[in-house]
Amino acid sequence: MSTTPITWFEIGTDRPDEAERFYGELFGWTFEEQGANGGSYRVTGAGEGEGIGGAIRATDGKSPNYAVFYAEVADVAETCRRAEAAGGKVLVPVKTAPSGLAFAHLLDPAGNHLGVFTPPPSA
Repeated sequence: MSTTPITWFEIGTDRPDEAERFYGELFGWTFEEQGANGGSYRVTGAGEGEGIGGAIRATDGKSPNYAVFYAEVADVAETCRRAEAAGGKVLVPVKTAPSGLAFAHLLDPAGNHLGVFTPPPSA
């Protein structure tokens, strides 16, 4: 049996402008408005060939905000600092697994939960 890869993510928020600014500042993502059923749908390539694409979907307050994904970064501690500078919060401070994998959990300004990680060093 084959596994199913994750090939898209979506961030649902009642504050799409603020989310776009936050993720743009934190990860350098750019967005293009595509519209969906009269609502805002802002698509990003995110990793530009190295990661998966995704989007921010405006919820207009009709459903809870949501997001769950991990972004691979060069320096987790520095990313946490930059997240706070961009208006986010560190939910779970940097932890390092026995393998050397470092990770942290953040909240964007709208309260969406996301993770950042740096893989273990190559042996």
